[in-house]
Amino acid sequence: MRLSINETARHAGTTSRTLRHYDHIGLLTPSHVGANGYRYYDEAALVRLQRILLLRELGLGLGSIAEVIDRESDAPTALRSHLTWLRREHDRIARQIASVEDTITSLEKGESVMAENMFDGFDHTQYKEEVEQRWGASAYERSDSWWRSMSDAERTEWQKRVTDLSRDWADAAQRRVDPASDEARALARRHAEWLGGIPGTPGSEQGRPTDEYLLGLGEMYVADPRFAANYGGQFGAEFVRDALRAYVEGGRDE
Repeated sequence: MRLSINETARHAGTTSRTLRHYDHIGLLTPSHVGANGYRYYDEAALVRLQRILLLRELGLGLGSIAEVIDRESDAPTALRSHLTWLRREHDRIARQIASVEDTITSLEKGESVMAENMFDGFDHTQYKEEVEQRWGASAYERSDSWWRSMSDAERTEWQKRVTDLSRDWADAAQRRVDPASDEARALARRHAEWLGGIPGTPGSEQGRPTDEYLLGLGEMYVADPRFAANYGGQFGAEFVRDALRAYVEGGRDE
């Protein structure tokens, strides 16, 4: 097997410019360069590219990716570890989808929703240690207490708000909306208002998250595929980050 750079980019869902950059920094070298300067990639190069893209989804920078791939030279073994993570994420997302679908069906039929089924896959306690490390134990305690104090109806409404916001972010990203546009600014305002209503969020005492928190959260969405998945993937997360930054730097108007 030997694919041209354009064929490789098309199959991988990336661009020839990105592949040339990977070549320039020594991350992915073409297996053959023709007399006309065209780059070609064989099976080994394609396997390496697959690993690069998987590690990018995990939020690693290009420098770290090079270190990981060079350290884990046995591709099948490394890919098995990636596969374990992907299956775990697939299961979690599948449970969330089923949970939301059940809620929609119950609401449309006028039936009572089942609290024990509504939040399958949404276990916020799994992030307890991470939240405490990032923003302190009090932040987690306050948000956890707030969540547990909510009624089933309040939790349903809150989850709908989150789902709607994530959907609108992903839709705007897919339409290539300018992160500095009025539409993106309105989304960023909604995002800030949502965060400001969660006790424990830095700045929530004033009903609005701090600029530093908004900017840091945007970077975290890009770096962590668990969050990027909420916005349609890496590209969507980058759009959210850029829109939040434009919102903060352009002067917030709450």
